[in-house]
Amino acid sequence: MTSSIDPFLTRNIPGLGGQIRTTPEDFQVEERPLYLPCGEGEHLYVRITKRGLSTPDLVRRLSSSLGIKAQAIGVAGLKDARAVTTQMVSLQGIRPEQMTSLKMDDTILSLQVLGRHRNRLRTGHHAGNHFRLVIHDVADHAAESVPAILQQLSARGVPNYFGPQRQGKRGDNYEVGAALLHETQRRERMNRAQRIWYLNAYQSFLFNRMLAKRIDQIDRIFVGDWAMKQANGACFLVEDAEKEQPRADRFEISPTGILFGSRVSWANGEPGRIEEAVIVDEGTTKDTLIAAAKTCGFRGERRPFRVPLTELEWSLNGEALTLSFCLPPGAYATSVLRELMKARPANP
Repeated sequence: MTSSIDPFLTRNIPGLGGQIRTTPEDFQVEERPLYLPCGEGEHLYVRITKRGLSTPDLVRRLSSSLGIKAQAIGVAGLKDARAVTTQMVSLQGIRPEQMTSLKMDDTILSLQVLGRHRNRLRTGHHAGNHFRLVIHDVADHAAESVPAILQQLSARGVPNYFGPQRQGKRGDNYEVGAALLHETQRRERMNRAQRIWYLNAYQSFLFNRMLAKRIDQIDRIFVGDWAMKQANGACFLVEDAEKEQPRADRFEISPTGILFGSRVSWANGEPGRIEEAVIVDEGTTKDTLIAAAKTCGFRGERRPFRVPLTELEWSLNGEALTLSFCLPPGAYATSVLRELMKARPANP
């Protein structure tokens, strides 16, 4: 999934170019908790700040240091290795005093015990992420381009493309997912987690194609759209676009694209024709996608074509642009960076 295929919302404004992640400190992420521990239960919640350490690597280190299985460790989201990141972790059956066995070093920078909770922390159980990013060696016209780009993203929304992380280092995970739709024996040789991983990559690929076709209308609502409410994530079928458009203008609702599954609803009308055109272009059908999803046991969902850009601040110091902002769960900072830089940021 390259930037030449995925069009920019702000393509009429020249990009900054530049370099990101010259050091982990250039890419800082703080996970915002959805809730705090209630004070009782078998799961100990801690907040950890780490540098140059991915979330799976953190889980393995916690498992080894504390002598517990990885399945007893819960996280809300996966964080990149080439960054300084802060996130909450739940640890089943661990006492606060046992945390002294986890040594602080140049990868685990700090640890704060938050308290006990009844439930394990699960994927998606966070309120979003706050980012602080630095882009080095930006173009001379940055002083003009940056405010123009950020104004459009703030007003219309950030294109909610899946980032390159989903497609692996070679960018071809979706091809494996597409093949699994038809190769039953290959599917059966994989465990369920592997099947889901590759089919999710194919979901992401198809969604990005749909978003690319709607890029100039990510803030427009059409009859037949499934619109998502910003407040609670609930979706409804749009029957009167003229009535609903003012809500989209206020960012109360957004149009969505499909992440195919066994039960998720497809769009109707013109939005439905776009969804169908994308899957036909990729040589598949609704029935094939639904059947594969049933076999692999996932229902699918709708994903908004745009997300709000909030708590935005930026400063330009010579050839370095520093910006901070918040994005909701499931959204990628690379979607903001690619609009500014007009290039696909390197895989983490």
